[in-house]
Amino acid sequence: MKQMLLILLLGIALTVLANGNKAHAPKAIDYAKAEAKSFGIAADPRKAKRTIRVQMSDAMRFSPAQVQVKVGEVVRFVPVNKGQVLHEMVLGTMDELETHAALMKKFPGMEHDEPHMAHVAPGKAGEIGWRFTQPGTYYFGCLIPGHFEAGMIGKVTVK
Repeated sequence: MKQMLLILLLGIALTVLANGNKAHAPKAIDYAKAEAKSFGIAADPRKAKRTIRVQMSDAMRFSPAQVQVKVGEVVRFVPVNKGQVLHEMVLGTMDELETHAALMKKFPGMEHDEPHMAHVAPGKAGEIGWRFTQPGTYYFGCLIPGHFEAGMIGKVTVK
């Protein structure tokens, strides 16, 4: 158990050294030209009928860790970093998140400029506007090396 904790803390320390505590600046999104994903499409967060605040902590947890939305609903996610290290919120299928997490291990400083991602510095908040177009179970995770593996993942149920 102590060894796992040491490995996790080492991973967090290396992440901070590699990334600093700076979030990548989001790029402007042209919602009319947004690329559809299997789980939905970027949407203007100002048109959302509902805002879901998701806290991210250094305990490697999201709160709430489960949310429910309706098919076609535009949701404004506001990920709030309550921790002392960089965190992110990335929407996707489990396969997509696992693939991206593996890439993050190889390239920990890679930029996040996709509309289904928010890279959030400590004490700051991000924003994701999303329309879920298909029913199903999708996920959000922090893919910074060590965080996803430590259980920093949440679930979106779309009905």
